Amino acid sequence: MSDNGTMQKEEIYSKVLRAGRRTYFFDVRATKANDYYLTITESKKFTNEDGSFYYKKHKIYLYKEDFEGFADMLEEVTSFIVDEKGEEVISERHQKDFKKEYDSDDEEKPAEKFTNVSFDDI
Repeated sequence: MSDNGTMQKEEIYSKVLRAGRRTYFFDVRATKANDYYLTITESKKFTNEDGSFYYKKHKIYLYKEDFEGFADMLEEVTSFIVDEKGEEVISERHQKDFKKEYDSDDEEKPAEKFTNVSFDDI
């Protein structure tokens, strides 16, 4: 038991996928009845203003009765994405010539919408 009185869930099997600032943890754990389930954790690294780091984590608990449906949906949506957009990553971070929608001449950039504000009249 841990100091706060809760049982620590021991990891039975674990795999890690590092993906840039994100890390995905796939951990097999045991229920109280000693059956297995999966936790998928996304951990994303951020930088504080002082240069120190912190992580935001999101966790999904996936039980055996949901494996088939989860796998089917994951396959369906990932296939849809690849069929619609291909496998090439399209993003500002991955592509130097990426242009945001507002970069055209006839649209005003979001940052420029607030640049001509005068507080003298307040």
